[in-house]
Amino acid sequence: MNALTLSDLWLGTLGAVISYTVILTILFLTLITAFRLLVSRRKIAYFSIMISLLILIIQYFQLVSFQLTQEQSSAAHFTALLLKVLSFVFVNVGVYQLYNATKLKDSLVILMFMIITALVSLTYWYMPDWIQGSADQVRLMQPLGMELYLFLLIFVSFLLVNPRIGQNGKYQLMLTFYFCSHMLHMANLYLFNDRQPIITKFEQWIPTAFHVVLFLFIFERVIEIMQAIYNSSITDALTKLYNRKYFYNRVNQHVAQQIAVTVIFSDIDNFKKLNDTKGHHMGDLVLKQVAQIVKEECESVGICGRYGGEEMVILVTDTEVDASELAERIRARVESETIVTVSMGYSYYRKNITADELIKQADEAMYKAKTSGKNKVVAYA
Repeated sequence: MNALTLSDLWLGTLGAVISYTVILTILFLTLITAFRLLVSRRKIAYFSIMISLLILIIQYFQLVSFQLTQEQSSAAHFTALLLKVLSFVFVNVGVYQLYNATKLKDSLVILMFMIITALVSLTYWYMPDWIQGSADQVRLMQPLGMELYLFLLIFVSFLLVNPRIGQNGKYQLMLTFYFCSHMLHMANLYLFNDRQPIITKFEQWIPTAFHVVLFLFIFERVIEIMQAIYNSSITDALTKLYNRKYFYNRVNQHVAQQIAVTVIFSDIDNFKKLNDTKGHHMGDLVLKQVAQIVKEECESVGICGRYGGEEMVILVTDTEVDASELAERIRARVESETIVTVSMGYSYYRKNITADELIKQADEAMYKAKTSGKNKVVAYA
């Protein structure tokens, strides 16, 4: 029995099978991720990606079979090439759908490319009469239409998909790997008659990098979606401040640890009158303006939230910050930069006080400011 050499692992059949097996492993991991997302999110993008991954898995199982049997009929070669084209189309459709809702015009564009793909695939079997040459030369020309069509798809993906998605760097890297792999394949096939083992090996291994980046792309999108879901669960949709539940939990955490925090409670003066006279659109605009001022003043010293209606609250966690000065800066900015004013009250943490009591005290101080003239800051006594 001949000993196995490094050359066999790198250039031989075993090396090819290993590279395809690595790719299949990556594809299965990506498929599991896409399936979990499809079940939980039910978004068409994950279905498109699953279709592309299933096609790719079939394609690479076929390539493994080719390596083991060393036999490849014209029909099998056509099938492998068609799977390669279809998988590339569906991968890019899925990537696009991860960041964009599929509208009617998008569906029409996808349908158009599927029709074009079907028409281009016919060129494999129907060669023009004017093409002349030996049987080997004609056979070599059969896949040319589909091979060149892949270059067109890469260009279209750069042009149409890349500007409309996130993670552009990863996506461009994916397309670059795919382009390099396909370019090496074309050079090896049409310039060297598929007889350059080094080029063949790079042609086999570069797709591994493509699929690794694809997996990372989908995984990163999962993280983005999870982060977006979490953010939406703890923030107010209109003002982008934290919601009441999240704010209360943070106050409760600090009070439970006996941290010397301060709660500032604010309320927009005459807000109901503003809504009644100038409409809810103006009311929403004012809420966003005041929220932005509160966020700018507080983001480095604590957290701020929308407690309800026109009420906004601040948890000052920086013990070196003077709460009265902070509240006064916010009040002054609201008065000078918007068409409304705010009444504000604050209360310091005291020993044995609860989170509910601390918030209630700040609320009472704010109420005192509102009932004693408005547009002022009052401390809880």
